[in-house]
Amino acid sequence: MFRFAAVIRMAESAKAWAEKARRLEDSGFDALLVPDHLVGPRFAPVAAMTAAACATSRLTVGTLVFANDFRHPAVLAKEAATIDVLSDGRLELGIGTGWMAHDYHRAGLTLDPPGERVDRLTEAIDVLKGLWRGGPFSYDGRHYRLDGLEQEPVPIQRPGPRLMLGGGGPRMLRLAAREADIVNLTMRVRADGAGPDTTDGGPDAFRRKIDVIRAEAGGRDIELGTSILSIGRDAGPNGTAAWSAAAPEAQTDTPQVLTGDTAKICDDLRRWREELGLTYFVLHHEADLGTFTPVVSALAGT
Repeated sequence: MFRFAAVIRMAESAKAWAEKARRLEDSGFDALLVPDHLVGPRFAPVAAMTAAACATSRLTVGTLVFANDFRHPAVLAKEAATIDVLSDGRLELGIGTGWMAHDYHRAGLTLDPPGERVDRLTEAIDVLKGLWRGGPFSYDGRHYRLDGLEQEPVPIQRPGPRLMLGGGGPRMLRLAAREADIVNLTMRVRADGAGPDTTDGGPDAFRRKIDVIRAEAGGRDIELGTSILSIGRDAGPNGTAAWSAAAPEAQTDTPQVLTGDTAKICDDLRRWREELGLTYFVLHHEADLGTFTPVVSALAGT
């Protein structure tokens, strides 16, 4: 069954933010997702998700994605459980290592090598899941140590909110295959945090990522999705900002770049579902809502 989400970054007021959330809900979108960066025009994710959840009754709220390096996982586990309770179980938690150099350098944070960040994320996921189960939880990792920590509330969703991991590199994809409920397929990000590695683009690379996930998943039921970076008759960069990991010009002929009218786009999404098992599509640019909403209306829930 198709599911659709949109990344929404900001609004000029609380009223405008609530109206954006309700508009998505009324248009058939399943989720409103917010990013997590320290620079650039966007709301902070925890407050933004909470406000969107309070303004709606069905819409899932989530992140694309929390940067693990910005918060201790015990803090994030508590925040996530609270949002899950206040939203009546409508949280979808996306998490990644953190990657953008500007975030780290301008905030005085150390951008460790990718392997170190993935190691830390792997432990953070263990901590999140352990705390969400309820009861005293201890953990003795290289990066995190907990001694009988017990948190309340526990999430409404059991054993915890659905976990989304975004990934393009083989190690992140293997981690996602083992631990995630949802995988958002992306291009690999450059080790220096400067942006996407455009040598990782194109249809062959996209298909190889799915092969990695399936080989590692061992039959686990994982929802596969991706972000739509460009949509319409003349797909192009579409105003992609320097802070974004999106590089639509490198993703031609993949599900991340959609061309043609509504009927053609619907046909293409059905084809990607049949060929690759993709069912979850996230609109990356709010400016494309007018073009994409008719597609959502036609396919949502089918």
